[in-house]
Amino acid sequence: MARDAAMFHGHMGEPIDHVDVIIVGAGISGIGAGCHLQDKCPDRRFLILEGRNVLGGTWDLFRYPGVRSDSDMHTLGYSFRPWDGAKSITDGASILTYLEQTAADHNLGQHIRFQHHVRSASWSSVANRWTLEVARSDEADLITYTCAFLLICAGYYNYDRGYTPNFPNFDSYQGTVVHPQAWPDDLDYAGKRVLVIGSGATAVTLVPAMADQAAHVTMLQRSPTYVVAMPDEDKIANGLRRILPKTVASSLIRWKNVTIAEFFYRRTRRKPDKVRRWILNKAHKTLGSTIDVDRHFNPSYDPWDQRLCLIPNGDLFKVLRSGKASVVTDEIETFTASGLKLRSGESLDADVVITATGLLVRPVGGIDITIDDQPVALPNHWAYKGIAFSDVPNLVSIFGYINQSWTLRVDLVCAYVCRLLNHMRATGTVSCTPRLRLSDEGMPKRPLIENFSSGYIQRALPTLPHQGDRDPWINPQSYAQDKRSLSRGPIDDGVMTFL
Repeated sequence: MARDAAMFHGHMGEPIDHVDVIIVGAGISGIGAGCHLQDKCPDRRFLILEGRNVLGGTWDLFRYPGVRSDSDMHTLGYSFRPWDGAKSITDGASILTYLEQTAADHNLGQHIRFQHHVRSASWSSVANRWTLEVARSDEADLITYTCAFLLICAGYYNYDRGYTPNFPNFDSYQGTVVHPQAWPDDLDYAGKRVLVIGSGATAVTLVPAMADQAAHVTMLQRSPTYVVAMPDEDKIANGLRRILPKTVASSLIRWKNVTIAEFFYRRTRRKPDKVRRWILNKAHKTLGSTIDVDRHFNPSYDPWDQRLCLIPNGDLFKVLRSGKASVVTDEIETFTASGLKLRSGESLDADVVITATGLLVRPVGGIDITIDDQPVALPNHWAYKGIAFSDVPNLVSIFGYINQSWTLRVDLVCAYVCRLLNHMRATGTVSCTPRLRLSDEGMPKRPLIENFSSGYIQRALPTLPHQGDRDPWINPQSYAQDKRSLSRGPIDDGVMTFL
């Protein structure tokens, strides 16, 4: 059933005119965006289009045992809704509840359209608006929505499937294979031999979570990852909340955690060998002689060239010491009917194989973008402040930090978008487009994310826009720099062009 581009229907079937802002995605970014718009742009009408049938994004999608955040909740939580749980490193279900409560308290349900998957977005310079083609589960034909401004909050990875390498003879394996992104509700691994392939955040979460029920869990890694044990409760934060007013305490806790994280990250950049020794010494003290730390937890790269893995209360180290789990550092030569054979000649048999091998990055939610009927190829564009694209009007896309909590950037970007929209309202302008200055022509092209060697990012870089070597064409991956640029920098900066 075709629909007029300037008209669509809400939950109850009532006609709704063209809206000011469409937010794509109802995960942690989209919910935050909706709350910021309500607070700072109360006169704007907006909708949130969510492809799945529930909100929560990552925190509803991932259902594997032990799923949790490896960022502290005092910074992963929103600035406008301080986290008040006892644990600062908490489970996925608690995070989902937090998001649901935030959406309910801000009455966002009236703005969300579930099972609305945005396929394409087309900008018209004549009409100064976006036209979105959307697939809805209960209709065969695409439906059309329009808006003046598009805010993409669809996360950074493909929700439909995860990344699995082309393992030799993978199909010959006769046991059960599961990717954590598609965890089945009925998986029975009690008393079974479990093999987890991978060494990232998902793998180090799964191993201790499955160890109590499984006969044995083996973590097979091609190369080590830095693993750091930390308490799941922030005693300083909990103490401050007992003696100070909530707003004061939350502000101090957030400042403390951001400052510590930024200090540690800078330390890894300036004195990587010293940080490496500190991490390995902590592992040696915990694991003793039970595990060869230098073989299994001493990567070839410097700390924060890839994300560090946080293990709350040292849970991974505990199950390794107990013998319930083991770690093997080797490469897969081939799969067999009962497991796999390694390059070293060793064989590993397993009843269940978990391929914790990563995600597939999907820029701008996989939306096909056109401007005046011309397709937009992101690698041909420059990233403006890491959030928008050269020559693409009225569009912002949120991509969080690799070295801090995702939501820190969500808050900054959403507040910036509200400043931008209010500037346009005050100046009577209808479009805003980042454009290169004459002095920017010929800038050296740099990857959007630098000094980060994780496979999921390296695989994605050819599909992403470039950054330059000067403001505002850099993506600093620094909360402090972004705060100066997005919160205090001028909206009309000579690069963002208004019409």
